[in-house]
Amino acid sequence: MASAKEGNGAPTKKTALHDLYELQGLSPWYDNLCRPVTDLLPLIASGVRGVTSNPTIFQKAISSSSAYDDQFKQLISAGKDAESAYWELVIKDIQDACKLFEPIYNETDGADGYVSVEVSPRLANDTQGTVEAAKWLHKVVNRPNVYIKIPATAECVPSIREVISNGISVNVTLIFSIVRYEAVIDAYLDGLEASGLSDLSRVTSVASFFVSRVDTLIDKMLEKIGTPEALSLRGKAAVAQAKLANQLYQKKFSGPRWEALAKKGAKKQRLLWASTGVKNPAYPDTLYVDSLIGPDTVNTMPDQALHAFIDHGTVSRTVDANVSEAEGVYSALEKLGIDWDEVGKQLELEGVDSFKKSFDSLLVSLQEKGNSLKTASV
Repeated sequence: MASAKEGNGAPTKKTALHDLYELQGLSPWYDNLCRPVTDLLPLIASGVRGVTSNPTIFQKAISSSSAYDDQFKQLISAGKDAESAYWELVIKDIQDACKLFEPIYNETDGADGYVSVEVSPRLANDTQGTVEAAKWLHKVVNRPNVYIKIPATAECVPSIREVISNGISVNVTLIFSIVRYEAVIDAYLDGLEASGLSDLSRVTSVASFFVSRVDTLIDKMLEKIGTPEALSLRGKAAVAQAKLANQLYQKKFSGPRWEALAKKGAKKQRLLWASTGVKNPAYPDTLYVDSLIGPDTVNTMPDQALHAFIDHGTVSRTVDANVSEAEGVYSALEKLGIDWDEVGKQLELEGVDSFKKSFDSLLVSLQEKGNSLKTASV
């Protein structure tokens, strides 16, 4: 295989991840972050072009590693409470990761090489609180290639517009339905238009459309229905809906409204496939990467999916193949009584709830750790 250059000039083997980007225009990102952040270097060398994090990822990182202890002790002895300490730990990781991806950001003129950090999940139903938190995070991280993650809840869609209009780049997360996805695109376009900036090239966004969780929920519904037709549709819902999301992307980012923004340097809000780890062992472990490959997209992969794809993924354009089949699956599911909007709402509630639980449980354990440090130092 041909060689690709690593940051330090040493040649490294080209992988399927390099091919995804170079041949298909899909950016492979890594859905994980922990200390030491330099563990990302071999992944960058193997073709990873960005990183996503969330409250659950940080909960696992901070609670299962001693790498955060020294900084945490310093913060507690400086009088910080558990939540302030949490943000300091997170911000350091995000800043360190941004530094590693800055060469990619610069090479692509700000189109790639982003690191995503999420506002507090406790703000998922607080429009103004989310706007303030996004502005604060953007200011304190202070890196050009940070994405502030905002959930696509009904309350936060207006926050997205507001944050974009302030010139802050956003990763919109927890998108589970086409209807909500369209609202997210509109919030991005509205925000760009409201920004008053003459150069829009540095305000960018991705829309994180979740995949595997859709199959997990709809497969359960299909098993409950139990007819041969219902059972034959298992494992098809998520990819079908994602392909239709890509059709909507093509439509919304063309025509006079978009062209007026593009003239000012605006970049399309790329679709990012999230939740791409396969939960059902009956399905191929690269299903949610192989099936959604195409230009101007991102796929953020957890460890297992990333290594599985490097090992045996197929690099070929699939995101706009068999669209009529995807439409057929989508409407067949509706005919069986599956309400896509309800599915989206349920998954969004579960997603927000799961992030809140991770956040809260980490703060409790940091609080306990802080108390025991204080006791020990008395």
